[in-house]
Amino acid sequence: MQAIFNFVSMEHFIVSARKYRPQTFKDVVGQQAITNTLLNAIENNHLAQALLFTGPRGVGKTSCARILAKTINQEGHENPDEDFAFNIFELDAASNNSVDDIRSLIDQVRIPPQVGKYKVYIIDEVHMLSQAAFNAFLKTLEEPPKHAIFILATTEKHKIIPTILSRCQIFDFKRITVTDAKKHLMQVAEQEGIIADEDALQIIAQKADGAMRDALSIFDRVVSFSGKNLTRQAVTENLNVLDYETYFKTTDLILENNIPQLLLEFNEILAQGFDGHHFIAGLASHFRDLLVCKNQATISLLEVGEQTKAKYLEQSQKSPHPFLIKGIELANDCDLKYKTSRNQRLLVELCLMQLASVLTKDGEKKNDQPYIIPPNYFKEKGIQPVKIAPELKEKAEEKLANDKSEDVTSKETSEIPSSVPNKIVDSATEEPLSSADNSAQTATISATEENKPIVQKRERRTSGLSLSSIRKKKEHEEKKVDTIVDPKNLPSDEFTESEMQTFWEEYGKMQDKKGERIVGSMFAMNIPTLTEGKIHLELPNQSMKIDMESALPGLFQFLYKKLNNYSIALDIKVNEEASKKYAFTPQDKYDKLREKNPLIDKLRSDFDLDI
Repeated sequence: MQAIFNFVSMEHFIVSARKYRPQTFKDVVGQQAITNTLLNAIENNHLAQALLFTGPRGVGKTSCARILAKTINQEGHENPDEDFAFNIFELDAASNNSVDDIRSLIDQVRIPPQVGKYKVYIIDEVHMLSQAAFNAFLKTLEEPPKHAIFILATTEKHKIIPTILSRCQIFDFKRITVTDAKKHLMQVAEQEGIIADEDALQIIAQKADGAMRDALSIFDRVVSFSGKNLTRQAVTENLNVLDYETYFKTTDLILENNIPQLLLEFNEILAQGFDGHHFIAGLASHFRDLLVCKNQATISLLEVGEQTKAKYLEQSQKSPHPFLIKGIELANDCDLKYKTSRNQRLLVELCLMQLASVLTKDGEKKNDQPYIIPPNYFKEKGIQPVKIAPELKEKAEEKLANDKSEDVTSKETSEIPSSVPNKIVDSATEEPLSSADNSAQTATISATEENKPIVQKRERRTSGLSLSSIRKKKEHEEKKVDTIVDPKNLPSDEFTESEMQTFWEEYGKMQDKKGERIVGSMFAMNIPTLTEGKIHLELPNQSMKIDMESALPGLFQFLYKKLNNYSIALDIKVNEEASKKYAFTPQDKYDKLREKNPLIDKLRSDFDLDI
């Protein structure tokens, strides 16, 4: 019985969105421009008879409509608490959107008010009216009775037909800022006797996304979870949001180049149920906030509490400006690619590794210059610039022009390197040469007493990918052959027919591997013979002889070395009769098979097969 009594004696709970609903224009949060306009219109008797309140949800459209309806009827009445409920008619257009509902409303408009001066008709969600209902409402909206005022409220102004919009005075309600929402929540918490951290209310205001009604609903939910003491940790745990501490810790790991711990931190975030897309978008916003703290002129753009602002200022001092710019670019690029990525986790992890690799361990930006040796290297080492005589400089310029015309990719050096005119400075300047000039230069120039330059030649070096290197290689091979073979005493060792045929077939296989399949097959099908030290080859037609003769230079070079005989001679003859052994008709093939196995003829006759 005691429990039943306690249940009956409990007070009815009223949600904060209803309990703290604005009663006057001063209580409306974040819409000062609109409330001041409406107050001035009432005072100056300049109020339109058709108003349209449009804007996002939970920003005070319906509340302002009710306050306006009450305010215009209070003039001249003794009781300021009179709500004039009989003079205010609210119509939900979402459920009353037919022509009959609008006609019923028009019939009520004709009756003047019994108390007060005006009848106010508030039509909520007016964009839900049908096309026929809009048309039926047009005439009354354009020329209503003097005692009637229409207030239309909607969240989707674009769905209202233009003829309705042209007959209304439009007021666009804006989203409530985070700062305004936080201040209002602080007042509510103070009236409710709740101790709330500023950062906790800041998170609630951000979560509400500009809607005051949503902010109060979230506030009630968090209070039910944590009681009279509202902390930042309790709010983040209840709302399941990533708080500032997560991004502060992540940024510290990035600045420390601690990639393993960074990946473990991201894994823990995913284990808590957070989405990787939400995390990377928040990280980009965190870098933006750190960049905002870099300048006193933009620090006002940071919408956080004082304690959190101090943390932002501290971390922004450790974050170089180029790093933040690069970090925002990488995080934003990952954000754009997230939805289309097949492996979304890998995409975020790769972004984190790239962020951790932007800076070196000492906090400096990594060198992304194209050169290997920095320009100041030679100055630090005390290397003096080379001074060149004017006449040699002109000669070098002429050589450089010739090198460019030949499209030589490597830098060749002779008496004076080709890069000297562009890089080596005269005696008037004391700047050192670049790394490319020092590596290319192979001549040391000095002057005698008569100022005549003396050139010390060195061996020329070329790149392996240049045209000159190919020429060098060819010259080297020719020199190598000359050193091995004496042209006055060529070797002529004896060789057998089998040895010659073996190397013949080997050369054909080499050609086949190189892609010369026709030449390779020609060597495989035509095996020469050896008679009295001379090689004889019989070919079936003239065209094959022509192909063979085109391949002889490479063949002779191969056989010379393999057989160690430079007096080899090849005699090629064409025998038309030999071609018959290559042109087999289907009947010839069948006769050949029947000779080997007579049963094939019986098989053909039994199954009535064609040749």
